[in-house]
Amino acid sequence: MLLDFEKPIADLEAKLEDMKKIAADSDVDVKEAVKSLETKIKNLKKDTFNNLTRWQRVQLSRHPERPYTLDYVYEILDDFVELHGDRNVADDKAMIGGFGTIDKQTFMVIGQQKGRNTKQRQMRNFGMANPEGYRKALRLMKLAEKFNKPIITFIDTPGAFPGLEAEERGQGEAIARNLKEMFMLKVPVICIIIGEGASGGALGIAIGDRVVMLENTWYSVISPESCSSILWRSWDYKEQAAEALKLTAKDMLDVKLIDGIIKEPLGGAHTDLKFMVKEIKKYIKDTHAELDKMTPEQRISERIDKFCAMGQFKE
Repeated sequence: MLLDFEKPIADLEAKLEDMKKIAADSDVDVKEAVKSLETKIKNLKKDTFNNLTRWQRVQLSRHPERPYTLDYVYEILDDFVELHGDRNVADDKAMIGGFGTIDKQTFMVIGQQKGRNTKQRQMRNFGMANPEGYRKALRLMKLAEKFNKPIITFIDTPGAFPGLEAEERGQGEAIARNLKEMFMLKVPVICIIIGEGASGGALGIAIGDRVVMLENTWYSVISPESCSSILWRSWDYKEQAAEALKLTAKDMLDVKLIDGIIKEPLGGAHTDLKFMVKEIKKYIKDTHAELDKMTPEQRISERIDKFCAMGQFKE
């Protein structure tokens, strides 16, 4: 699938392939032309992806080929064992979690999971967790704390499921409890936004010692489409809404709502999974080594202070 702003690049790449076929099928020397076109494509890619609008980054964060939580889990961790259920209602397939190891260090990994095709999307509820998903996440966090294992969360959701049945089972309470309990976890907590970070659905597993975003992701109280529909009664103004919301990784870092940005390859995370796995794995190892030197009391105190310092208000 090509996004609108990727089409000029794709057109040039198609021309390059045609040129290479001509060279292979005939004696025509097109080396200089090929080299020139390759340079042009490289420069166009740099210019395009280094100057994306906020809405374009939102589109890139939703790219159907973009790696999801389980893609990273199976590439980064060894011996991953998924755990199921909230021990109360059901096993929410939109929220996954379990133990795995990185260089012999065991981690509890929790994250939202979207689906690749229609059947998977229905099973995973498009990455929108119900209350039992957040209660499962909290159960696994408490389990990690019991066995003194650090926690990694991967955030990628268009929001918590807004259905009537979710509200009846206490969606707001489940997320609020997670916020409260995550502040007091005694083990290191590393939160990584790998795609969409929408509203309380994202925040429900995003209270950590370190919160970082991949380069082409977004994090906001509301999606551009929903913001547009509230302010303008139409989705047609989603691009203006994205600009006003200032929801990109750079925006979030500028206002100190996150602790860092993990760079993506040119073109987005889906263009080079190995590169992304290497970068995320390095970040996790380095950050865990740093947090592990601190006492639980220090981590909790700094975690609380960090979130309490966010935003501005007047008495």
